[in-house]
Amino acid sequence: MRLSGTKVTLVIDNYGNFGAMRVPTDQAVQQATVLFRLHGGTMRTSEAVSAGIQKRTLYWMRDQGLLEVLSRGVFHLASEPLPEKPDVVAVVRRVPTAVVALLSALDIHELTTQIPDAVYVALPQGVKHPRIAFPRVHAVHMNDAAMVAGVEQHRIGPTLVPVFGVAKTIADCFKFRSLVGIEIAVEALQEVVRSRRATPAELMESARVDRVARVMDPFLKALL
Repeated sequence: MRLSGTKVTLVIDNYGNFGAMRVPTDQAVQQATVLFRLHGGTMRTSEAVSAGIQKRTLYWMRDQGLLEVLSRGVFHLASEPLPEKPDVVAVVRRVPTAVVALLSALDIHELTTQIPDAVYVALPQGVKHPRIAFPRVHAVHMNDAAMVAGVEQHRIGPTLVPVFGVAKTIADCFKFRSLVGIEIAVEALQEVVRSRRATPAELMESARVDRVARVMDPFLKALL
């Protein structure tokens, strides 16, 4: 369909009504594609707009299958390989105060055979649980000391992802054992001791930060 020399495409809104969306020029789509590639294939809406991509170009590319939606407001260029853990990347992009924790951190450190049923993150006290429809998110709150202890930066594709280190993650699993399960916490501790991924001193230091030293100490001593 063509109106006054401008290409349009018919769309149907949530109420079943027809409407028309202006089709972006080939140049606009090509420019957006280049910008997405320069950003590693993944951008938030705000990042794309700041880079010079118009919202209607984003939404048209999404509707045409040129962009995939990792989460609301997080787009990935379909022609580029997905990041290794797209759900984690999507959540970190949407919640900049989050640190990847618990089962998701164990998964990144390859310390569990469990496949996380959600993206597990820690948030500072007072920060509300993110309203994210997908991917699913499990969030726990930590005090200031626990939020900064043992944080590492892991690169997943082009994205730097804050993740608690091995020792802190083990202590966190004991701290939130009612959420992840004591069996998973003990199994991960056993693997860390076996592989020497953290020293007993490092493990106990993290346990003291999380105030679970008395809980974790007997398990650790039994493995040494």
